[in-house]
Amino acid sequence: MSSTIASRRYAKALLDVAEESGLVEQIAGDLAAIRETVTDSRDLINMVRSPIIKGDTKARVLKEVFKDKLDGTTVLFIDLLCRKKRAALLVDVINEYYALRDEREGIVNIDVTSAVELDGEQSKKLINGLASYTGKKVQARLSLDKGLLGGVTVKIGDTILDGSVKHQLQVLKSALVKSA
Repeated sequence: MSSTIASRRYAKALLDVAEESGLVEQIAGDLAAIRETVTDSRDLINMVRSPIIKGDTKARVLKEVFKDKLDGTTVLFIDLLCRKKRAALLVDVINEYYALRDEREGIVNIDVTSAVELDGEQSKKLINGLASYTGKKVQARLSLDKGLLGGVTVKIGDTILDGSVKHQLQVLKSALVKSA
């Protein structure tokens, strides 16, 4: 089974349990803390990914690191991942959990890259326009790329809407080369 499929299955199972218990946001907070701690520590990431270290040891270390900081459901889930020899998927499972949660809540994550920094009103208008375009609640990540020369690019899943001046110039150049 590919790691993506396994990550998604574990994340779905955790989300189902979280919904039944009414702990979706509590567990999301726990998972954010785990992801931040694990990815910030080279030793922890190596330990989690190591095929040499036994699952029981991984579970014990993770429980000790997050002692009294996590909900019981989250602790049981970490223990399960470690016992099933899937601890290496921990960060992927966390990312899948967030993706599934957003999907169930009708939230779409969008990456917006602009040539200049958008002020509050511009970003609000853009987000509202994207919400009506997608028909979902929009969670936008705004970034800056001066190489665009002007305009914005929007990435919604696998779809890219490119309204940048750089792209328009490339299209014009291509058209001129074809006609010449």
